[in-house]
Amino acid sequence: MLHNSETPPTHHDAHHDAPGADTAARLDETLLGGARRYTLSQVVELTGLDKQFVTRYWRWIGLPVTHPTETWFTDADVEALKDAASLFEAEQMDERAQMTFIRSVGHTTERLALWQVEALVEHLARRYELDETSARLLALDRLPEMSAMLSRQLEHAWRRQLAALTGRTAIEFAGSRGDDRNDSHQLPLLRAVGFADIVSFTKRTAGLGSEELAEFVQRFEAGARDVIVNAGGRVVKTIGDAVLFVTDDISTGAEVALGLAETSGAALGTAAPGDPEIPVRVGLVWGRVLSRFGDIFGPTVNLASRLTEQSDPSTVLVDKETAAKLATSSRYALTAQPVRDVPGIGRIAPVRLQRAYRG
Repeated sequence: MLHNSETPPTHHDAHHDAPGADTAARLDETLLGGARRYTLSQVVELTGLDKQFVTRYWRWIGLPVTHPTETWFTDADVEALKDAASLFEAEQMDERAQMTFIRSVGHTTERLALWQVEALVEHLARRYELDETSARLLALDRLPEMSAMLSRQLEHAWRRQLAALTGRTAIEFAGSRGDDRNDSHQLPLLRAVGFADIVSFTKRTAGLGSEELAEFVQRFEAGARDVIVNAGGRVVKTIGDAVLFVTDDISTGAEVALGLAETSGAALGTAAPGDPEIPVRVGLVWGRVLSRFGDIFGPTVNLASRLTEQSDPSTVLVDKETAAKLATSSRYALTAQPVRDVPGIGRIAPVRLQRAYRG
């Protein structure tokens, strides 16, 4: 637990380490579950695995073995390598599949660790009024006692997300949506794809310092995510001033898009209470996508992004085909916009999506 006092707890003499070696060793014991005991050749001998496999594994996870003769590996590393090799053999995975599985873990956990450490540093600096260096040194003391809880939270969240994904997949593909999804020339997944970005982001953030900019982006990401998830969508990723989302059906996509366009700047985190509203603009397209590497790809994604660029503040634009599908619902009003040329896309005829209000 963090101290209740407003006086920051004392860091364990990290200032006196030669250059931090004692601190690093202490953190290793806790975070890695034991000391670094083995060289690369010893790991190869202990696991019975090919040296090339071992080095590929660590490169894919994002921690390449740059000094093969150093004592760098732990007992947990040995067991992780054995587990991975057993899975690959049982599933007869080729190198491409192996790389994808391990890179997914490495890429995700690298970002997760950085995100959590930066959040802790920010919290400590704010709570104890510390400078950046002092907050980071204090974070080194706090992390070991938090690591077990963070590890449990990670596994719990992963299991819940995996259950949600497999549940959606079972429902989607156990039913009958037509035989065209078996066409190898088509992208496999039908989704509503939307982008939302902040109007005048560069101008709004030009004068912000690093802490203010980080807070602004974090507020927007959290606010947009709340709107998307509450309406039934899923966030694919955030890209600074923009968020990419998907839904499994077109009506939910419309509700997410309209929800983002209609939500106040304060609720989305783009405006503090009393500040001028800073709206978002949204593009939405129904079409096929490819899902890989935790991201989505295809012409549908590109078109949604370009429609967003063409949209006015607090407005949702869809393409003509998406508008035709939404026109079957009495909940929406659809207004054709002037045809325009969009670089990389060609001529498009966007349609404005609004709610159909009844007097």
